[in-house]
Amino acid sequence: MSERHPERRGPPVAIAAALVASLLAGCINFAPTYQRPAAPVAATYPPETLPATPTGGVAAADIDWHQFYADARLKRLIEVGLENNRDLRIAVLNIEQARALYQVRRADELPTVGVGFTAQRAPAVNGKLVNTYAVGIAVSSYELDFFNRVRNLSEAALAQYLATAEARKTVHITLISSIAATYLAILADDEQLRVTRQTLVTREDSLRLTKLKFDYGATSELDFRQAESLLEGAKAALALSLRQRSQDENALVQLIGQPLPADLPPPLPLDSAQVTAELPAGLPSELLERRPDIRAAEQGLIAANANIGAAKAAFFPHISLTGTFGTASTELSGLFQGGSWAFTGTAQALQTIFDYGRNQANLDVAKVNRDIAVAQYERAIQAAFREVADALAGRATLGEQLRAQIAQANAESIRFRLSDLRYRNGVASYLELLDAQRALFVAQLAVVQVQAQQVQNLVQLYRTLGGGWIETADSASASASAPSARTP
Repeated sequence: MSERHPERRGPPVAIAAALVASLLAGCINFAPTYQRPAAPVAATYPPETLPATPTGGVAAADIDWHQFYADARLKRLIEVGLENNRDLRIAVLNIEQARALYQVRRADELPTVGVGFTAQRAPAVNGKLVNTYAVGIAVSSYELDFFNRVRNLSEAALAQYLATAEARKTVHITLISSIAATYLAILADDEQLRVTRQTLVTREDSLRLTKLKFDYGATSELDFRQAESLLEGAKAALALSLRQRSQDENALVQLIGQPLPADLPPPLPLDSAQVTAELPAGLPSELLERRPDIRAAEQGLIAANANIGAAKAAFFPHISLTGTFGTASTELSGLFQGGSWAFTGTAQALQTIFDYGRNQANLDVAKVNRDIAVAQYERAIQAAFREVADALAGRATLGEQLRAQIAQANAESIRFRLSDLRYRNGVASYLELLDAQRALFVAQLAVVQVQAQQVQNLVQLYRTLGGGWIETADSASASASAPSARTP
């Protein structure tokens, strides 16, 4: 009989060991290779909305909101809102929920180990009933993830977790801009109330003068009724402004999550430097990295991509292991005696033959969901591009509009003084004075409205460029403790 040399067995054993190791490592992954879709927007923003000479400086997403907003009262309101807003609380809790779901999926990749005790009574070979007792460490139905089904499900859960974290940043940014916009609307309401009350005093004086002339027959009842109508119109405008201010304050209370604090600092006037005016727009491609809503949409796309791999893996056999290692005996007293150690193991492979199209339908659903995620990602980019472009258009035109509006209001103010002087001296008709009063009131309100639009537009530009979220020490430590993406 010839001798078998060990070296001749080596290569086949090594090859088999390498094959088993590669299978256990889960190298067979049916998930499509992820590629970021091309951005469906122009490479630059409309040139007419950009400065003639591009401004440098820090990007909006790198400017802390404490630096962007100058009003101490507004800063205090934002701080209160970040502590108490319920939408932000829900977003934070959603992150914790997504983290827990990811941990569930991550645990599926590892075997579940427990301590088990079994008692069995069965007939032996001689026909007698024999009791068998066993206790030990047990592993039940652990799936060998040869085709990365479990791993892809875990990757999808991780992407969903990361998308939820990005959604929380979006809520954070939106909350800050909403508080700022509502606060600025209240400042505009206060300014409108000031103008309306001033106009009301002027029209009351005008009515008294007209009434006096009417009583002495120096003017007609038509002039008196016109003055009365103008006064009531100012009272109606005052009531409207008061209602609008109350509604805006109610909205602000809801945003900050509590009644307005009594120790708020005094506000800055609406026409002061409320916010930073210089905000470099950058390029649309930068939004892909700076806007959390776009990053969240991309994580949704990554999750859909991983689900395709899990759906494809369902076509292949599911291999699971069940085993125990411990001690067994026919007597309870002999469980822990020497020589009673025992090991059992079972491997099960299940290959679906007839499932009436279930696996194929699940794969079709996964592919459609991936196409939907692509469309949602592209829609998020297009929406972000439009928001930035609209805000840039506002910044490019509102300054000139405000300048012209102020000039018109100044002209109307002079016209009103001259018309009033001419009417008192009997040179002009009362109709001329009424027209001047109406025009001045409208022009003054328009100045306030454009002032509010200009500063609120800068707030929106700051938000649309991703401003309002800065990684702090707390958020950085939270990110470090969070689950991270793994290399396939």
